[in-house]
Amino acid sequence: MPSRASLMSAAPLALILALAAACAGVQDTAPEPSAPGDRGGLVLYSGRSESLVGPVVQQFREASGIDAQVKYGSTSEIAATIQEEGGSSPADVFWAQDPGALGALAPLFAPLPADMLEAVPQWARHEGGRWVGISGRARVIVYNTELTEDQLPKSLQELTDPRWKGRVGWPPANASFRVMVTAMRHLWGEDETRAWLEGMIANDVKVFPKNTPIVAAAAAGEVDVGLVNHYYLHRFLAERGDEFGARNLFLNDGGPGSLVMVAGAAILETGKNRENAESFLRFMLSRVAQQYFAASTYEYPLIEGIDTHYLLPSLDVLAGPDIDFALLNDLEGTEKLLRDTGVIP
Repeated sequence: MPSRASLMSAAPLALILALAAACAGVQDTAPEPSAPGDRGGLVLYSGRSESLVGPVVQQFREASGIDAQVKYGSTSEIAATIQEEGGSSPADVFWAQDPGALGALAPLFAPLPADMLEAVPQWARHEGGRWVGISGRARVIVYNTELTEDQLPKSLQELTDPRWKGRVGWPPANASFRVMVTAMRHLWGEDETRAWLEGMIANDVKVFPKNTPIVAAAAAGEVDVGLVNHYYLHRFLAERGDEFGARNLFLNDGGPGSLVMVAGAAILETGKNRENAESFLRFMLSRVAQQYFAASTYEYPLIEGIDTHYLLPSLDVLAGPDIDFALLNDLEGTEKLLRDTGVIP
């Protein structure tokens, strides 16, 4: 019997478009797709890559008739651009990879409608109603499947133990890694976070440019474990099957290594296309878009009733830390700490 993931991936684009709902809340039916441009324009600044979200943005264009123009870049680059442009920014919507950037720019965002905010869990939206989560991303330890359960670490702190010397990989330049370190600073304090970073360096941690090669290295036995987001493994599983030699460990200690982050979006207060911007966010919270994230990017959907990969534990059972995402906006402080400790040049 095919897995739920394979069934979801097989859904044809035409069927998805026929179900899409651009202008209402979470719906199961939709009007006939409109020609792009029929309902005006939208300027989207996306800190999420085109390879990940380009297809679902195109679905929005075709289903809504709204001509969405997208500026892609890293979340930090896009956030800096919005700050530099100030009140003259042409952006209507900012779509960020992590809550840190959303928190840093929250004063520039317009309040969102209550029903839109209430479509997602309370932890996945801004306390003041200025941004809403679109999908969830869990921090995990990816590990080589030759390790037995009793050999796996129980916390991030264990990774500075000499028995892990040279066996761990991390991606210091990755934005999600930096959000995790920012969470460490709030949960552990500056001194303990500094000591952990220095301990990892002393333990000969292996540096990788991003998450994907860490997962590949874990499967190949080049490292035993690595610090990544959960969905990178699922991309390998989709391509290579269940025999792929790595799996995810979801820590249950309530620490920063079990952080569940949101990729979220907000409407700029200065945007010229407010109605279309709201339509975009509602579409991204519709069942069809949420199923796209579950089936195509292997992220956590944030509305109920969406099928996920059979190896992905429910959000309800994850023991993530109780932390306000608004506290994760001090990415500059984290970058300084990473430089001071020699983690990054």
